[in-house]
Amino acid sequence: MVTAVPPRLRIGIIGSGRVGAVLGAALRRVGHQVTGVTARTDLSRVRAEALLPGVPIRSMLEVAADCDLLLLTVSDDALAGVADEVATVAHPGQYVAHTAGRFGIRVLEPVTLNSAIPLALHPSMTFTGTSLDLTRLEDCPFAVTAPPEALPVAEALVIEMGGDPIVVSEESRLIYHAALAHGANHLVTLVAQTRELLNLAGVSDPARLVAPLLRAALDNALRDGDAALTGPVARGDAGTLTKHLDDLGEVAPDIATTYRAMARSTAKRAHDFGTLTAEQRDRLLDVLDGDVLDETERRS
Repeated sequence: MVTAVPPRLRIGIIGSGRVGAVLGAALRRVGHQVTGVTARTDLSRVRAEALLPGVPIRSMLEVAADCDLLLLTVSDDALAGVADEVATVAHPGQYVAHTAGRFGIRVLEPVTLNSAIPLALHPSMTFTGTSLDLTRLEDCPFAVTAPPEALPVAEALVIEMGGDPIVVSEESRLIYHAALAHGANHLVTLVAQTRELLNLAGVSDPARLVAPLLRAALDNALRDGDAALTGPVARGDAGTLTKHLDDLGEVAPDIATTYRAMARSTAKRAHDFGTLTAEQRDRLLDVLDGDVLDETERRS
């Protein structure tokens, strides 16, 4: 039977990278005790000393054995192996939580065999590994997966860190994580490519020029979804699209590939939303698949 979280937990952290040290500091400032951390690199040691001063750096099994809540803040690929190792010292009633977006609690099955209680707590935020992140944790959404009886504990821990717990089922964790990676990671690539093209166009300060447009587009998309679509694809302007692809193919072929893929998805979404007719969509897709417009269309 899972009991409520004690007033104070003794917390061990395996992995004092950007995430582990910050979450440890967030829990420490509300009264929990961090009993030990691991640190394999000089940078990890510096980060632990800065965010968790006075906390001893210990071996993985020492950290795992001497705590009420064990935080596993290692990479996704390393998580299963670490769970296997710490299972040898896991004990009944101990909470073992990981912060990997990709996994729910099934990956922690080895520790549950020793009656430890698995939790998955993934913050939807990028981390710098500095004290700045503590402010960013305020109202930060955390994807929470836990056994039903332990869900209140998981949610309470997130709230104590300043975050906003959002329950995500075990079966939905992978698509949840793919969504975040697609949005955040590919947004960085898209913005970097936009800046590169503006440099090629001779703009001395690309970020200054494009920042208002990108911020407005992001705000509109978050608020209105597909209704926020604008530009030549949303208008069915096959002539402009062709000219864009012609020039991009000459000056930045790799960006032309990204542009083509995004324009194809945009055309299909614009049609599904009702912005484009089927004829307009098909003409755009023809252009994107390499069909050449006649000279009248190219000049339009």
